[in-house]
Amino acid sequence: MKLSVLDQSLARHADDAATALQETLTMARWCEELGYERFWVSEHHAFRTVAGSAPEVLLAAIGAATNTIRIGSGGIMLPHYSPYKIAEVFSVLANLYPGRIDLGIGRAPGADMTTAMALATDGRPKFDRFPELTTKLGEYLWSENTQPLVSPKPPPGLPLWMLGSSPDSAVLAASKGLPYNLGLFINPQADNRLISLYKQNFQPSELQPAPHAILTISVFCAEDEERALALQLAYDLNLFRFFSGQSDGKSLTPQEACAYPLGPREEAFMRSRAPSRAVGTPEQVWQQISQLAQQHDADEIMAVTNMYYFEDRRRSFELLIKHR
Repeated sequence: MKLSVLDQSLARHADDAATALQETLTMARWCEELGYERFWVSEHHAFRTVAGSAPEVLLAAIGAATNTIRIGSGGIMLPHYSPYKIAEVFSVLANLYPGRIDLGIGRAPGADMTTAMALATDGRPKFDRFPELTTKLGEYLWSENTQPLVSPKPPPGLPLWMLGSSPDSAVLAASKGLPYNLGLFINPQADNRLISLYKQNFQPSELQPAPHAILTISVFCAEDEERALALQLAYDLNLFRFFSGQSDGKSLTPQEACAYPLGPREEAFMRSRAPSRAVGTPEQVWQQISQLAQQHDADEIMAVTNMYYFEDRRRSFELLIKHR
């Protein structure tokens, strides 16, 4: 099974974005050396400890730092933007790095609604127009006769990926003949029949004659189970503190997380995340990945490895692919 990576450029504290971005570049080179299929970066806004707000800019740097690995957006939140502008941006990237660019798009805001309104030029995010925007983007990328002309000319075969975690995204990807990425790490309660729904309704297209689905999950892999669980606990607690408004712009270390007094809310939150991740030694992680891939009918696994320490992330990706 193919293995890929989604990197979110997480900073350990709010003033450490420069380090987080450099770690993303280093990680892209490391994952290329290890033999991963693709390396994608996400789009998030108004998060104190997330440096990846502009994937198109980050992809230009990643492309220059690597040589062969496919790189892409996981994803561009299309309702914020003009399809024409996104077509131009990714045409530039695809001409800079021929045969290596994936354009992944999503409907989610990637932020709170106040921020989404600030991103929209008229204060009105176009979430309800997402299918229409997707169609227009495809025309700009692939049609010879579209007006206005996209400059530079997009290389033939530039792939457009649909990202999502709901039936709507699965059906939309199928109807347009697009490859699909199910973000289970975003919605751990996503129905395990979504990829099957996508494949059953898939309409072949010129660029995608057969369906292809990636399942994106959280992975915490270490030499011993105790270390992996501590790394997972730290991430879960930091995410819980963010969602519950307790975050102060500084992430808990694994050591601090292990000493954190867990209440019923924290425990319930962590239980809710369990279906979206694989945690433990390489053998334990691969057993869980195999089960998830089978349950969801996935063709490829994309790993999100949001560990506090950079060296733990590097080691996790190494252990994961070497024990495949």
